[in-house]
Amino acid sequence: MKKLFAFFLVAFAVLGLVIQSPALADGDPASGGQVFAANCNACHMGGKNVIMSNKTLSKADLAKYLKGFSEDAQTAIAYQVTNGKNAMPAFKGRLSPKQIEDVSAYVASKAEKGW
Repeated sequence: MKKLFAFFLVAFAVLGLVIQSPALADGDPASGGQVFAANCNACHMGGKNVIMSNKTLSKADLAKYLKGFSEDAQTAIAYQVTNGKNAMPAFKGRLSPKQIEDVSAYVASKAEKGW
């Protein structure tokens, strides 16, 4: 019985180390707001899109245009910010991973609230 208990205790400990919440869940929307203001506002002020007006940062548009948004909004946004697409430039190398994490949390939060 003790061996079985020890086995389950070790199994749960290992699972706790292996299964972690996504890193982007730790993004700081307040810091992301500053990153957004400095890097994204020119094209996306108020959640709009001055280049492609039909592709806003509304929750509905993000779900429509970003692969995986419905499953994990922050990861989908971070992918877009990192790699860019079409008219949107890639910010990999211009923003740190932490800044991308934070701005993704900010955009997801604002989209959820309707900008």
